[in-house]
Amino acid sequence: MMNQNCFNSCSPLTVDALEPKKSSCAAKCIQVNGPLIVGAGPSGLATAAVLKQYSVPYVIIERADCIASLWQHKTYDRLRLNVPRQYCELPGLPFPPDFPEYPTKNQFISYLVSYAKHFEIKPQLNESVNLAGYDETCGLWKVKTVSEINGSTSEYMCKWLIVATGENAEMIVPEFEGLQDFGGQVIHACEYKTGEYYTGENVLAVGCGNSGIDISLDLSQHNANPFMVVRSSVQGRNFPEEINIVPAIKKFTQGKVEFVNGQILEIDSVILATGYTSNVTSWLMESELFSREGCPKSPFPNGWKGEDGLYAVGFTGIGLFGASIDATNVAQDIAKIWKEQM
Repeated sequence: MMNQNCFNSCSPLTVDALEPKKSSCAAKCIQVNGPLIVGAGPSGLATAAVLKQYSVPYVIIERADCIASLWQHKTYDRLRLNVPRQYCELPGLPFPPDFPEYPTKNQFISYLVSYAKHFEIKPQLNESVNLAGYDETCGLWKVKTVSEINGSTSEYMCKWLIVATGENAEMIVPEFEGLQDFGGQVIHACEYKTGEYYTGENVLAVGCGNSGIDISLDLSQHNANPFMVVRSSVQGRNFPEEINIVPAIKKFTQGKVEFVNGQILEIDSVILATGYTSNVTSWLMESELFSREGCPKSPFPNGWKGEDGLYAVGFTGIGLFGASIDATNVAQDIAKIWKEQM
């Protein structure tokens, strides 16, 4: 029997893992029969699917209003998977046979929606975790959440906590001298959809990763004039030919940007293709599995298991392929313990 000190002033509510029930408590206390998965992106969906294959019940919560919110809400229109499809399929369900080798954004989203339907994955949406920690008194994880809709709070109690929020939970927004005086539009790449809104403009793309290159090419194809910041040996020449390459930024002024080589350009808009980062350390009270940067301390393939029933999925640095391997390892590990206790 669980120690009642775990539940503060609220009695526990034991729930079926696929259909969490409601409570009349101001702060709902929910005892999870199985693992709690935080995050309903590809990593969380893959983990839920493999758990279901092993007949292990679970609860999955997601702060956004849909599954795979990064893909559905924060990606540009021309995005495609950048590795062959066979390395992007999630466990238990292949891509449709008519998909190309590099599926489009919309094709991948449709696959994820079908995946969730196929495995009957029903996340608790609009529920954001604000604190999670292990309670040694009762040997359970306590996960406090808040509704993004009405602000109501809940506390989940679970033996296993699976962190599947991934490496791209929060956008990185660097600071630049004078940016507040620039005056033009400044957005992160997660807000960019298409270059059709930038026709005729000088646009500075900050960052030369896949997103920075893709967005710059898209801008060029919509008759904008893109400049991409590249801090490498290719500075000063066009690479590829449609993109103007510029060096690191020194500072912004009204309507202009000055680079470290003294060059000054008039620009209309800035797109920060500066990537994303984990947000795990902002809510998870733990120091053994995750580093201060919010990713597992042990590199792939050994970073999926922590102590006291804590797991990580999707922090491998190798995308969907790594997430699928993590999900399988985690689900198999929990299923073994689950069956021993049956």
